[in-house]
Amino acid sequence: MAADLGPLPDGVEVVVWPMDAAAPRDRFDIVVPPYMSMSRVLARLENVPVGLVQGQSIGYDGVAQVLPSGLVFANAASVHETSTAELAVGLAIAAQRHLDAFAVDTAAGRWAPVFSQSLADRRVLLLGYGGVGKAVAARLAGFEVQLTPVASRARDEDGTPGSAQVHVHGVDELPDLLPHADIVILTLPGGDATRGLVDDAFLSALPDGALIVNVGRGTLVDTDALVDHVRRGRIRAALDVTEPEPLPEGHPLWSLPGVLISPHVGGASSAMQPRIARLVRAQIERMAAGEPPLNVVLPVPVP
Repeated sequence: MAADLGPLPDGVEVVVWPMDAAAPRDRFDIVVPPYMSMSRVLARLENVPVGLVQGQSIGYDGVAQVLPSGLVFANAASVHETSTAELAVGLAIAAQRHLDAFAVDTAAGRWAPVFSQSLADRRVLLLGYGGVGKAVAARLAGFEVQLTPVASRARDEDGTPGSAQVHVHGVDELPDLLPHADIVILTLPGGDATRGLVDDAFLSALPDGALIVNVGRGTLVDTDALVDHVRRGRIRAALDVTEPEPLPEGHPLWSLPGVLISPHVGGASSAMQPRIARLVRAQIERMAAGEPPLNVVLPVPVP
């Protein structure tokens, strides 16, 4: 990332610190912890004055519990939406068109055609209409699905230029919406408010054969309930995130028919590096100019 930042304002020094040892400076204006291991290294910032801790993920559930007191934390909104939306659509297509099974057939040298479900004409319930959800919706626009976005509250939003206004349903409408959904794509963040949202009642309300695609957080889904419904052939699942995570060896989700798992790689693509570099560069320029940083999600509490 340091190499991708490009020319920086005069007086800016970039220090490469993997956070695997004590801080090499007495203070920092900005610290960017390593991707996917941030929670394990934030303790190294204890008693180190830092102007901003810039995370490399959109999600930040649990960060408040491990971030040393008095530090400001910003998430990586604008970095992963594109890549995660690609994977969400890819998982949906792979599950619908049996691409996972075809991959196994390829390895075995087996020619086994099947008649599969399309993505076209499916009724897709998009649960979560923030940055990732909107990126998923934009990519589904060309697939001729019947899309129903859902968020914490009902509202109308302007669509993309030239498109109609979008009606976003509230989460309280789920009991009426679930029985009509062929595919549910989850892009919600983690945390107490969303924990276990996809439980037995949620899954029971879906029609037989419905597909759950989760690119949000594993904690959104009651794993035991999902295993039960998949085992009975009621529900299928394509999961980039699981609870627990990593999914342990021998867990039933690994071997159940109708389950496709990717190992939390929604943001792990070539699209990440230039975008995180752009965000960090913007933060440097803003703070060097005395402007507030972007994407602050955990500000210093007011006494």
